[in-house]
Amino acid sequence: MRRVGPLRAQARSSAVLLALSLAACTIGPDYSREAAPVPTQFKELKGWRAARPGDQMDRGAWWAPYRDAKLDLLLKQVEISNQTVAAAAASYEQAKAIVREAQAALFPTVSGSYNFSRSRTGPQANGSGGGRGLTNSAGAIYATTYTAQASGTWDIDVWGKVRRQIESNIAAAQASEADLENAKLSAQAQLATAYFDLRAADSLADLLRRTIEEYKRTLTITQNQYNAGVVSRADVITAQTQVLTVQAQLISIGVTRAQFEHSIAMLTGRPPAELTIAPHLLSGGIPKIPVAVPSLLLERRPDIAAAERTMQEQNALVGVALAAYYPDVSLNPSATFVGAIPLPFSAAHAIWAFGASATDTIFDGGLRGAQVDAAKAFYWQSVANYRQTVLTAFQQVEDQLAAIRILTQQLAVEREAVKAAREAVAINLNQYQAGTVAFTAVVTAEATLLGDEEAELTVRQNLFLASVALIEALGGGWDVTLLPSNNDLSKGFSLLPQL
Repeated sequence: MRRVGPLRAQARSSAVLLALSLAACTIGPDYSREAAPVPTQFKELKGWRAARPGDQMDRGAWWAPYRDAKLDLLLKQVEISNQTVAAAAASYEQAKAIVREAQAALFPTVSGSYNFSRSRTGPQANGSGGGRGLTNSAGAIYATTYTAQASGTWDIDVWGKVRRQIESNIAAAQASEADLENAKLSAQAQLATAYFDLRAADSLADLLRRTIEEYKRTLTITQNQYNAGVVSRADVITAQTQVLTVQAQLISIGVTRAQFEHSIAMLTGRPPAELTIAPHLLSGGIPKIPVAVPSLLLERRPDIAAAERTMQEQNALVGVALAAYYPDVSLNPSATFVGAIPLPFSAAHAIWAFGASATDTIFDGGLRGAQVDAAKAFYWQSVANYRQTVLTAFQQVEDQLAAIRILTQQLAVEREAVKAAREAVAINLNQYQAGTVAFTAVVTAEATLLGDEEAELTVRQNLFLASVALIEALGGGWDVTLLPSNNDLSKGFSLLPQL
């Protein structure tokens, strides 16, 4: 039998252990996405057209169909300056750093030291003279010794505990990226909602200004009637009250509008004093929003993607907990050089040592079993959260589809009501001038008209808000393919075994 030298034997042992590490089994369940309650169609889909590959909204610019340049400018600032989005982005960077921390456990830890010492041997003579001690160094020998040492520790991932932890951290980073996208979408939807609320306030202010002018004309008619001795002073006072009431209502809108403008400033990451939005009416209609088949909603919602990634994160942690049942295997090599000069190093002055160890817990009072049970419970909690997120998403889509359908019908009726109320005002005002009806009929007709006009504006406002909410519920222009892949989160570690 051929004899193997100590160094060669150590090298072979290292190679065997390294091979075991790279080809080791991975303890714990492999991830498989749990089923979610997905309907075959939307209950409110009737009257809506399904999205086709060529007509989906542009990614990152879901607001483009509104064709509002100011809205476009403001929403682009959310991704850059919104502080909630900035915090989510920092959280994502932290999650990526945690992935790298976990990956570092696959590599050995090496430490080194370099020292020197100077010594003297030989005769020594002491004398006295002038109060100072003298040393005779004749025959003494001086020596300088340099010592360089390197040692390392390598915990071999035989059972896949580290790889399961990396898998969990990568899934957590992907969930964090989805949370970031969800934060962007949510902030943009909040801004769009505040923007359309502000435009509705501008439209209401315009409506009230026009109403004041109409009421002033009515006041002039009553004043003329009173001067002619046809009516009493009560009619004039009533007409004046109408004008003053609407003027007060117009003033109060300033508070609401200012608050919406402040909210928009905050969402764009600026103090309110730095943003002024010129008045503009809420005009036009909502864009036609293509609605995809229900199953695609799972790919379009960043919060669903985050919940699904959290499932894999928790599933991998079950494997981490199970790996605790198996012994930890580690290598402990070291090398020391001792010489009279710092360079060059010589193997003749080197001391090598190599060791391996396996450590296992014999008794822990049920700790590992409890940790495994806890990890499994966390996993099933994440499954329930995922399914609830899916159900909530479908509810939100159905809610907004129903809202748009019903509000569209209501808007058509409100417009007819405004038309009829305006005609009633004209008729009653003519009859009042002719002396055939009392002024109360005019007041009632004008109040009805203003109420109907305000109701029509409110319905149009709600339609815009529902359209924003629907786009948000559909995931905006985002989809799951935008999540970073395992390779993206493992850059710089291409030599690692695939997870």
